[in-house]
Amino acid sequence: QVQLVESGGGEVQAGGSLRLACVGSGRTFTEMEWYRQAPGKEREFVASINWSSWKDGIVRVPNSVRGRFTISRGNAEASTWLQMDDLRPDDTAVYYCHSGTTWGRGTQVTVSS
Repeated sequence: QVQLVESGGGEVQAGGSLRLACVGSGRTFTEMEWYRQAPGKEREFVASINWSSWKDGIVRVPNSVRGRFTISRGNAEASTWLQMDDLRPDDTAVYYCHSGTTWGRGTQVTVSS
């Protein structure tokens, strides 16, 4: 069974940091993406990393979080970190890991002002 499991969410004050982790199992992974969904809003792309051709991975981060969010490969072969700095209240959302056709269950991030 192919699975993605997120961890690391929580509640922080504005300006704080969190690091999310995604660990995959059940098949070989060469790319992972992070999305987020706030209440009443559509799911939004946050970051991706593809290590199919370069072991450190090719990274994509949208302008909305560039400079604050960093994605990198994790310690385990099929894992990624999403480092989130200078968090803002509008970063509050459920953060999901995705690869291929598989979604994780998500981890809640709440940023208080």
